[in-house]
Amino acid sequence: MSSNRIRFLLLQIRNADDPVQLQEVDSFAWALSCEPEQVTAWDLLSGGPDSRTLAKYDVVLIGGSGDYSVVSDEPWLDAALELMREICREAKPTFASCWGFQAMARALGGHVVHDLARAEIGTHTLRTTEAGGQDPLFGSLGREFRGQMGHEDRVDRLPEGAELLATSSQVDNQAYRFVGKPIYCTQFHPELNRRALLERLVQYPAYIERIAGVPPDQFVNMVEEAPETEGLLKRFVQLVLE
Repeated sequence: MSSNRIRFLLLQIRNADDPVQLQEVDSFAWALSCEPEQVTAWDLLSGGPDSRTLAKYDVVLIGGSGDYSVVSDEPWLDAALELMREICREAKPTFASCWGFQAMARALGGHVVHDLARAEIGTHTLRTTEAGGQDPLFGSLGREFRGQMGHEDRVDRLPEGAELLATSSQVDNQAYRFVGKPIYCTQFHPELNRRALLERLVQYPAYIERIAGVPPDQFVNMVEEAPETEGLLKRFVQLVLE
């Protein structure tokens, strides 16, 4: 399939006035080397797409969230988690990062906890597991690689059928895939480079200080490029669609 004909559905969990709403679309378009017009954003706070709508798209993307936690029990979350289960049942090509990584885990029977002591923000070093080293997508990352982070919740138990692909010294579960399905999930953000991460986090200065323990102007110097993961989304699309 020609790359300029691929249709992406980005499931978002962001308030209408969240300045990151449009930036997230642009970030995924950059990481996928596609036009922003190929990425359709859908607000899960207002309900999920039905099966016929979902079928119109080639790839589903699920990103982060500035104000909402997978650990919560808000009314809209049940419908969002049921959508994750439908995506898995239908084996829809899907890449989920950060909030999406946690939501997919909870939806399919894993467990997510709020854990500020193990929160990660900025650029972190991760390691592929033995399965990750042999994986057709993660195997290209090498034994160690860098990823852009920003989370307070973590997955402390993977769902059944998930294979762990990457870990870090702070958090055991950093990436997994569902065996036999074109679905990959990462705690880190492969859709963000250094500039985009800082552009996003500047909107949440209290978040930086709470996790990193430094003011935003000092945090800037702690963030690096993560070139190993910047091509991950493009390789994912090639893997599941070609």
